[in-house]
Amino acid sequence: MFTGIVETTGTVAAFTPEADAWRLQIHASVPLAGVAVGDSIAVNGCCLTVTRGDDRSLTFDVLAETRRLTNFAALDRGAVVNLERSLRFDGKVGGHFVTGHIDGLGIVELLEPRGQDYFLRVRAPAGSGRMLVHKGSIALDGISLTVAEVAGDTLAVWLIPHTLAVTNLRHKRAGDGINLEFDLLGKYVEKLLSARAGVP
Repeated sequence: MFTGIVETTGTVAAFTPEADAWRLQIHASVPLAGVAVGDSIAVNGCCLTVTRGDDRSLTFDVLAETRRLTNFAALDRGAVVNLERSLRFDGKVGGHFVTGHIDGLGIVELLEPRGQDYFLRVRAPAGSGRMLVHKGSIALDGISLTVAEVAGDTLAVWLIPHTLAVTNLRHKRAGDGINLEFDLLGKYVEKLLSARAGVP
């Protein structure tokens, strides 16, 4: 479980297919204290398990399915990713509860400055509009954000300059993929209502 508050960014050092899995190696921009083998780290919002590393160099095994269904397929050496350690029982929840299970791949349509802030518009997969709620929560590449606008399967959020400065969003361009995780509560409500209506 995570909170969507990115602790630091990292740079992809290598992402290569091995005999048993894709191997992703990341160098963190600042140390992530106490990281050990077996720990869960959200990488662009995707929960991965540390297989080797220390507080600055992290290695993960990535399923081919995970790579296919997320923006990991576009990760090359030098790509910047968001990093967050899993929530501790004595930790603060500064954003919202984020599981690290990606629901779909969105496409950045627009990222531009508007006054002192920035406006980001993302097209979600077809049919995802039912999971988007005005003023509701969403995680974009693992960043907890508030939905400002909804139009069909498209959502928009406002970003303060600090968010751009400390996450990988500053590198996003129109057409780039972005990992989406819809609000956990909304997903449960959707499932319960669908079951009640007899929808499989």
